[in-house]
Amino acid sequence: MIKRTILSAAVGIAMFATGANAATTLEAVKAKGFIQCGVSQGLPGFSNADDSGNWTGLDVEMCRAVAAAVFGDGSKVKFSPLSAKQRFTALSSGEVDILSRNTTWTMTRDTQLGLNFAGVNYYDGQGMMVPTALGVKSATELDGANICTNTGTTTELNITDYFRSNNMSFNLIAFEKADEVVAAYDAGRCDVYTTDRSGLAAQRGKLTNPDAHVVLPEIISKEPLGPVVRQGDDQWFNIVRWTLNALINAEEMGITQANAKARLKGTENPAIKRLLGGEGKFGEELGLSNDWALNAITAVGNYGESYERNVGPNTPLKLDRGVNALWSNGGILYAAPIR
Repeated sequence: MIKRTILSAAVGIAMFATGANAATTLEAVKAKGFIQCGVSQGLPGFSNADDSGNWTGLDVEMCRAVAAAVFGDGSKVKFSPLSAKQRFTALSSGEVDILSRNTTWTMTRDTQLGLNFAGVNYYDGQGMMVPTALGVKSATELDGANICTNTGTTTELNITDYFRSNNMSFNLIAFEKADEVVAAYDAGRCDVYTTDRSGLAAQRGKLTNPDAHVVLPEIISKEPLGPVVRQGDDQWFNIVRWTLNALINAEEMGITQANAKARLKGTENPAIKRLLGGEGKFGEELGLSNDWALNAITAVGNYGESYERNVGPNTPLKLDRGVNALWSNGGILYAAPIR
């Protein structure tokens, strides 16, 4: 499966390459007037559309922040729902400008697909969910289990590694679409549903009886999730990477969606002035206006605000910050400085 994915992506890259005179991604985005963002086919808290087609989620707001940085307007973005199998080909072929779709940063994806990860907007790990009626308290009790997951993802390899390293047998049942996995697990076709723990929290709410299922304590992998762009366009890569950095730095500096403009006018702090465009020409270095970060923060808030609004303890996902807290608050979230 991985070899087929790599081959498809390589074909897409060849199709997208149009020579030295091709427009940069920023030029192409400005010409059409919006950013095309690749997202999931429906993962609450990260990228999910309501019945009216309005998209919300942590990954969605990453794209809105980039749109605000480029256009000064976070609404100038359109969303393409993609399966795990489709996502890399859609990006490499130019169908989307950014992939912001709960996608794990791995060496293979970074070196063989012609893509660049612009950073991490959620540190995750793979887990397993089982019906409480199964009476299982640990993943080590799952010898011989039927396991449902998505095809074209890191979860397939991770679960294989885990079971083999623990000398257990299993039967893997993989589906292309996430809702197909949920439906199969809910119907009892498998004993275990495995994906990122954030995904389990999101998909659990779709089950017929969510309280009849439990996420086991084991975390079997590292899953750094973040936005992805094509290789070969350093300017666009920098725009996406530094927009994410700006949102994280804003939280550390206490800059919010509500106070960003006031902080710019009322501060002598050079770090805040550089971030918000009051000092230096950091926007110009990206090919943007110097208030690019101010526009991004005003559109979606800082990283913490986006997290709390979409996946935090007061949302249906009820995810504590954990390792996704700022480094200064006991987590590992840390952004390079703007200077």
